[in-house]
Parts: sequence; C-alpha cells; structure tokens
Amino acid sequence: MVERPGLWRRGWEWALDWIYPGVCAGCGETVAGGRGLCAGCEAAMPSIEAPFCGMCSEPFEGRIDGAFACPNCRGQRFSFEFARSGVRRSPEAMAWIHQFKYNRRIDLGRDLARLAARAFVDRRLERVREEGWPLVPVPLHWRRKGWRRFNQAKEIALPLGKELGLPVKDVLRRVRATRTQTRLSRKERQQNLRGAFRIRGAIDGWPGAVLVDDVLTTGSTVDECARMLVSAGVQNVVVVTVMRG
Repeated sequence: MVERPGLWRRGWEWALDWIYPGVCAGCGETVAGGRGLCAGCEAAMPSIEAPFCGMCSEPFEGRIDGAFACPNCRGQRFSFEFARSGVRRSPEAMAWIHQFKYNRRIDLGRDLARLAARAFVDRRLERVREEGWPLVPVPLHWRRKGWRRFNQAKEIALPLGKELGLPVKDVLRRVRATRTQTRLSRKERQQNLRGAFRIRGAIDGWPGAVLVDDVLTTGSTVDECARMLVSAGVQNVVVVTVMRG
C-alpha cells in the first residue's frame, strides 16, 4: 500500500509517454518519464564552479585563491547569508527557463530542479539538509500567477524538496504588484519591492530557510523576501536558484 502512489505515477507517466511522447526542450529528441530535457542536454549544462563570488555565486575566470566578494556585492548588506545557483548563465538555460515560464512547459520543472540541486555541492549548504531547513518559493502576485497559471519558483521547489528530502513551505505572499525590474537600478529595484511581500504562515522553530527561485540577477527580490523571513524570526536564510543571471 505504501508504494502504490509511486506505482500509479509511473504507470500514468508511461501512458502519457505512449500517447503524447515528450520532446526535449534542448535538442527536440523524444524523452520519457515526464522529463522536459534529455540526459545529454542536461549533462551539457555547465555548473558553477570555483572561483565564484561567495555572496551571489557570480563565476569568474582565472585563478582566485580563497573566498571573495564580487564588485557588485562588496559593501552591500543583504538579509540573506548568501545565494548559490546551480548553473552558469547560458543561451540554452535561458531558453529553457523562458519556455518553462512563458510557454507553460511545466514539465521542465523537475529538470530545472535537478539543475538547481547542483548548488548543494557547496559545503555551506550541508547544514540545510542536516537540519531539515524548509524550501520557501519566491511568490508571484495573484494577477501574474493567474496569467501564468502557476508559480515557477514553487514548481521548482517541490521536486527539489523531494530530491533533497526537505519540506516546501509556501509561507510568503506577494501583496503588491510591482512594475517590471528589467531597466531599474539596484536602488530602484529595492524601492520598487519594498512592502511587496508578507508572511502568511507559521514559521516557529525553523532553524533556517532556503529561498528558491529560477534566476538570480541583482538579488533584490530574494533580499526583500529574506528580510520578511528574518523579521518574522528566521535567523538563517540562504538562496538557491537554477541559474545565475
């Protein structure tokens, strides 16, 4: 009885693969098991490896010994301890995330979660699994979610939590729609996001929390989310994303 849900799911995926074969978002080859990427395309994605900024995981070329902060992070004060992405920015990863978010390729959620899981090779994240920190998806405003039909951060967090054995807690709510951040400076982004999020659930006794999103750019959005978690009593907040933008 315990294994029945897994058997039903595998049977359902087999039936869907037979009726509607999946197509890899990278190469167009047929894929099975509910996947959106073939094993080859997924393996070809370059992970973030040292040297990289200890705060935002921006990768750098050449040799840099020891921990360091990049020019964009140096002197900044964030509400999260650090942010770690799984893979480097690349045209392929950007295209997959775009298909996931805007073409409603929700089947890519599990594949992107596996890319995000690469961040956990970072030894600083060992305590997350040891202490069972919950994963907290960055929320969408209800209007944006209604148009998109899903929250991409949550669709990444759920399979990521399953893979890592961590709970997913949807405790943040976006209470104010904000204008697009694309052309805004860091300071303008911070002002734009102020007061956009609220806590909507109990977080008593949490040893820490992991904010999950698809892409990290300036870090303004996750910083505001982290500020709300910290203000509610969470002492340790880190960020994990699929790609470093």
